[in-house]
Amino acid sequence: MEEKIIKAIQDEYPDEFAWCYGCGRLNDAGHHFRTGWEEDKTVTVYTPKPEHTALPGFVYGGLIASLIDCHGTGSASLALHRKNGFEPGEGEDPPRFVTAFLNVEFLKPTPHGVQLKAIGKVEEIHPKKFKVVAEVFANDSLCARGEVVAVVMPSSFLRK
Repeated sequence: MEEKIIKAIQDEYPDEFAWCYGCGRLNDAGHHFRTGWEEDKTVTVYTPKPEHTALPGFVYGGLIASLIDCHGTGSASLALHRKNGFEPGEGEDPPRFVTAFLNVEFLKPTPHGVQLKAIGKVEEIHPKKFKVVAEVFANDSLCARGEVVAVVMPSSFLRK
């Protein structure tokens, strides 16, 4: 049975910030990654599509990197939103983050045809900068590990 994220932070992003290819709910061509809390860890689940193939039976590494990237920025948003006294679904716009650093370590080939689960731990390293360490599992097998440093999105990213 596939897991689902019920209250995802990406569902709360204002429309002008909901276009990311990885996690933007308004990007019809995107992956629509959704990140939520599972106790004190963050979780994103995703089932790769047939086109996310590297070799028959295995997931393309770029998808895994995208999953870790968006999981990291979503996790940072969750953490700062909670620090500010809010949870997804409470009607408050969460902070939006962008990636300052991404490192992905591929530990073993990731099988295609199963749901992937990214589990993250968030560490605040500055009031506007968070480090997220994420592990990606296929079934119960650890396939990739990554680190994301996410920063609060600069105001210069806003359209004028």
